[in-house]
Amino acid sequence: MINFLIQVPAIVWLVISSIFFAIGEFFAKKWGMQPGIALMIKVLILYALSSMFWLPALLHKNQLLIMGTAWLILALVVTVLLGFFVFHEKLNTLQWLGIILALAALILLNQGE
Repeated sequence: MINFLIQVPAIVWLVISSIFFAIGEFFAKKWGMQPGIALMIKVLILYALSSMFWLPALLHKNQLLIMGTAWLILALVVTVLLGFFVFHEKLNTLQWLGIILALAALILLNQGE
């Protein structure tokens, strides 16, 4: 099992984790609009799955600073995209610049040592 976890690149685990996080964010937004126990449980499960898929990334590069920052940036990007495209929330110019800088940071953080 560990061999499989290591064969899959760290960035793949981070992307999978951020996708589950984004789905959790989607249902969290829905829960915020119409609170209910079923949606709350769904959100908690999705966030837990997101955390579970984050762990194998640490097998590749056991550096919390780099991997944690990379995950936070990915989560930020997918959350912004979800808010923008699904919920039609708006970004100003400065916020767009922040997203571009976040993407640049993700690329720089994942360069080899």
